[in-house]
Amino acid sequence: MIEYDDQNIFAKILRGELPSEPVYEDDDTLVIMDIMPRENGHCLVLPKSPARNVFDASPDALAAVAKTVQKMAHACKAAFNADGITIQQFNESAGGQVVFHLHVHVIPRFEGVKMRPHTGEMANHDVLKANAEKIRQALKSL
Repeated sequence: MIEYDDQNIFAKILRGELPSEPVYEDDDTLVIMDIMPRENGHCLVLPKSPARNVFDASPDALAAVAKTVQKMAHACKAAFNADGITIQQFNESAGGQVVFHLHVHVIPRFEGVKMRPHTGEMANHDVLKANAEKIRQALKSL
């Protein structure tokens, strides 16, 4: 098994070494806005414990992530009046993983609207902040 690299971008965010737009946090998980969103409200659920992906995450970390993913799915659907939610999680390079810290994408979706392509361009911070606030407000009513 490949060793966890504690210099990955999400590890640095979790340690407070890099900025992010946080949405939700509990003892085991952190939710941040994706800086290259495929839809408005696209956020990422991260375990606070070090894990490259599903292959080396502890069962407790996976359970905590799943619980938070469900909470964020409800909040994102409500915040954006979405028709549905896409949940994505990638493992290893061949599986599409780019950042090697376990994370789950929660993406609001709308009937007949294709997701934007992953362009590598960062979103406007004010837009991310406003979208995060919508989700935070939705969380209050859950």
